[in-house]
Amino acid sequence: MASDYIIEVKDLKKSYKNQEAVKGVSFGIRAGCCFGLLGPNGAGKTTTVEMMEDILEPSSGQVFYKGSPITRSFREEIGIQFQQTELLNFLTVEETLKTFAAFYKNSLRLDKISTLCMLDSIGKQYNNKISGGQRQRLLLGLALINNPDLVFMDEPTTGLDPQARQHVWEIIKGIKQEGKTIVLTTHYMEEAQILCDELAIMDTGRIIAKAGPDELIREHCQDCPPSEQNLETVFLKLTGRRLRE
Repeated sequence: MASDYIIEVKDLKKSYKNQEAVKGVSFGIRAGCCFGLLGPNGAGKTTTVEMMEDILEPSSGQVFYKGSPITRSFREEIGIQFQQTELLNFLTVEETLKTFAAFYKNSLRLDKISTLCMLDSIGKQYNNKISGGQRQRLLLGLALINNPDLVFMDEPTTGLDPQARQHVWEIIKGIKQEGKTIVLTTHYMEEAQILCDELAIMDTGRIIAKAGPDELIREHCQDCPPSEQNLETVFLKLTGRRLRE
C-alpha cells in the first residue's frame, strides 16, 4: 500500500441475497485530499461508503486505514456527517456540541468548531428553531468534534438554497485547509467539480472512471461545445441519461 494513502479499499464486495451491490471496488485516497464518490441512484456508492465507515461489513475485500486493517478504534478516529441525523429539540446548538464532545477523550475546542462552521451567532438557539442550512453546519461541526483526520460527508448540501450551499462549501474548503481528508458523496456535479481533487464515478457496483475533475472533462468532453465541457456532461456520458429510481 502506498504510504500516503490515508484510506484504501481493496476488492470490496457486498451482496444482499441474490443482488451484488458492490462488485470488487478498489481505490486509495491520499491524505489531505477531497475525494468525491459519484454515481446514479443504485450505483453502489452509499454501500461502498458505509463499508469504508465500518458501518457495513463487506462480503469480501478489506479496508485499510493509515496502512493497516481497520480496528475498533477506527470509528473514534473518523468523523461522519450523515445526511439525516436526529437532534434533540430541547438542546441548544451550543449544548449539542458540548454533549457530543463529552463522548470523546480528545475533542476539538468548541470555539474553534463554532468559528469554522459559522455557528457563533446561533449557539443559543434550540435545534428545532434553526434553518436547514444552519442544521447542516451544525452536523458538520459534530462530525469534526473529535478532531478527525478523515471526514465522511454524505450529500451535505442536499435541499439547501444557493446561499446556504455556498456557506457549506466555504466550510468544506476550511476543513480541507486544516489538513483533513474528506470523502464526499453528492448528486451536484458543480459541487464535485469545485470541491474535489479526485473523483471516482460508480455505476452498477463498479468504478467506471477515476481521475481529477479537469482530467475527466478533458478526456470525455473534448468534442463538446464549450457550454457542455463540465462534469455533468462527463457524468451523463458515462452513466447514461436513463432515469434511475
